[in-house]
Amino acid sequence: MSKTPVPRRSDCADDRVFVEAILAVLVERGSDWCYDEEISQLQHAVQSALLARSEQGSSEAVAAALLHDIGHFLMADAAQDERNRNRDLRHETVGANWLSQAFGPEVTEPVRLHVPAKRYLCATEPGYWDDLSEGSKISLRKQGGPMNKNEATAFATLPGYAAALRLRRIDDRAKVVGLVMPPMESFTEYLLAALKP
Repeated sequence: MSKTPVPRRSDCADDRVFVEAILAVLVERGSDWCYDEEISQLQHAVQSALLARSEQGSSEAVAAALLHDIGHFLMADAAQDERNRNRDLRHETVGANWLSQAFGPEVTEPVRLHVPAKRYLCATEPGYWDDLSEGSKISLRKQGGPMNKNEATAFATLPGYAAALRLRRIDDRAKVVGLVMPPMESFTEYLLAALKP
């Protein structure tokens, strides 16, 4: 059975159709796909969005949290190809670039920087590495490991730095096994509100 293509905003009749198509792709592709964790990609995305909604509340924060791993969905075939097992496919960059068709930097930059934020925190925060899930530790090795001092200094000057750290901390906690998920439609209005004009 072929998978629903990841939508492009320009191909959709209106923004609601676009958002509903994004949510449908998350459900279809993420329900059965576990990414080095005990929960599915869909559960991780929804838990991230719930944390962003309760802690930050803005539509942009919720959209970034829900869609921060959209790059994995865009590269699903490549990610599951055995030849790419030990490669970093830079899902954060792929995802942020795709999101930029419809969302502004308040959404795209935390997504683009959530992997560098992990590298930064591993370099600057004692004990951060110890609390990472096994899946995050494995992926960190592929992503370049902890930043060196110069990389960390440069990262801390980026405009999306603070939002990326908030998203990273949400990402790290959004891995609770058995958490009841709300209906996906509960995120529709957040995504609509986060779209750029």
